[in-house]
Amino acid sequence: MKRLLILLALGLASPLAVASDDISKVNGSIRTESGTAYRDLDTVNGSIHLAKGVQARGVETVNGSINAEDNVQARSLETVNGAVRAGRGLVLSGGVETVNGSIFIDQGGRIGGGVETVNGGIGLVGTEVGRNVETVNGDITVGIGSHVKGGIRVTKPSFSLSLTPPRKPRIIIGPNATVDGALNFEREVTLYVHDSASIGPVSGATVRRFDTEAAPKD
Repeated sequence: MKRLLILLALGLASPLAVASDDISKVNGSIRTESGTAYRDLDTVNGSIHLAKGVQARGVETVNGSINAEDNVQARSLETVNGAVRAGRGLVLSGGVETVNGSIFIDQGGRIGGGVETVNGGIGLVGTEVGRNVETVNGDITVGIGSHVKGGIRVTKPSFSLSLTPPRKPRIIIGPNATVDGALNFEREVTLYVHDSASIGPVSGATVRRFDTEAAPKD
C-alpha cells in the first residue's frame, strides 16, 4: 500500500519528536500509549488505536480500523478494509484514506491532504481539509464550520454486478461550512447546501438549499 510522502514543512503540524522504533505486524492490533511519540505504525490484519496526544508518522493497516483519540498528530491515516474515526484536534500533514469503510473527523481537525473513500461515508465536523474530499459510493457531510480548501468529487463506479438501481449518495454542506473548489459529480447524487454555506461551482447535480439545523430526509 502506498505511503503518502507529504512533508511536515506544510506547516500544519509542528515537527514530531518520534521514538526510535517502528511498530510493524502482520497479524495483530496495535495499541499506543497516551502522549507517546512513535515512528511508523503498520499492521496487515488488525486495528490501530491511537491514544490521546499520540504523535506518529505513517499509520497504516489493511484489514482493520483506525481509531484516534483527541489531539493526535501524524503524517497520514490509511486503511483498506476498515473505518477511520478521529476525535478532536487531529492534525495530519497528509491525508486520510480507506477503501471499504467510513471516515469521521471531529471538531478542530486539520488535514493537510485529502480525505478519500470508495465504499463508505465521510463526515467532517469543524474540520479543515487542505485538498479534495472524494468518494464513489458513500455519503459526504461537510458539517458545521468545516472548510474544504479543495473540492468535492463523487466518481462514477467502474462497474456493478447489481441488477437493482444504485443508491444515490447524499452530499450535505452544512451550516457555516465552506468548500473553496468545484463540486464535481460523475454520478447521480442528492446535494443539500445550507443557506449559510459557501461553495464553488457545481457540475452534475442540482443544489437543494435548506435553512434548518439538519438536511431534509430523502
